[in-house]
Amino acid sequence: MARTFVMEFERPVAELEHKLESLKRLDLTAQPDLAAEIVALELEIEKLRETLYSSLSAWEKVQVSRHPERPKTQDYIEALFTDVVELHGDRLFGDDGAMFAGLATIGRRRVAVLGHSKGRNTKENIARNFGSPHPEGFRKARRVMRLADRFGLPIVSLLDTAGAYPGIEDEQRGQALAIAECLATLAGVRAPVVVVGIGEGGSGGALAIGFGDRLIMLENAYYSVISPEMCATILHKDAGRASEAAACLQATADDLVRLGIADEIVREPAGGAHRDPEVVFEGVRDAVTRALDELADVPADELVSRRYERLRKTGVYTEGD
Repeated sequence: MARTFVMEFERPVAELEHKLESLKRLDLTAQPDLAAEIVALELEIEKLRETLYSSLSAWEKVQVSRHPERPKTQDYIEALFTDVVELHGDRLFGDDGAMFAGLATIGRRRVAVLGHSKGRNTKENIARNFGSPHPEGFRKARRVMRLADRFGLPIVSLLDTAGAYPGIEDEQRGQALAIAECLATLAGVRAPVVVVGIGEGGSGGALAIGFGDRLIMLENAYYSVISPEMCATILHKDAGRASEAAACLQATADDLVRLGIADEIVREPAGGAHRDPEVVFEGVRDAVTRALDELADVPADELVSRRYERLRKTGVYTEGD
């Protein structure tokens, strides 16, 4: 797979891949020994990649979650859903390209779909505000939440944002209130809510559409009350200590399952979801449909009650003797 972006910790693998590409461009008929060397190098690369990705630090996983080639919300919508109808606007201010909201079908079940939308290139990212919603994005999401509640449609949310946009105009337009209203609406929705962390899951921007009955995390995704850089800036006055903050936040998929916040992890290929998106799409599809099937027969009152108890248990711990 040709690389257009290499993370620092991946450089040993990237250098070997570059060497492999160079060898493959040579004339093997003139140098028959090269075939064996290529096979050996491919095995070495695979082994190194497996070793590297089996022991990633929290900060390295955050970097993988932000990889520009990682599948975006739009990719999951195209791969997992059919009969997609995107809904636009918050009926108050405008439409926000950083937030997808609409209706779709997964399997044989009609659902409402929410998700943070990043771009695939710089132009798209600027248009979508790099996946950081404005107040109108959250209000659009809430409009679809209420629509789903009215018609008894399950909600599927896809999380991939560094956080809500912190601009002064956003605060003037009620950013905090928009997020709070989303949370209040999700708390009372009388239909199943399944959340999937596909990349970044930063702060209230993720939480606004990320509270539900099931939380499914991709292996290299994270979900946290704050981004590592902002955490380091607040605690240490130094964003350069983000790797230290990432370890303390315990925001990786493995951490969240261990803490009882997330329910399931969808494993990724060594190298990240972008190395083999189809495998990841299949894993997410299976996890989401299974969760929806399990929640389908739960009475609405019990569903809301369980969701409340789930929230109340978050952060509860017992001290040892």
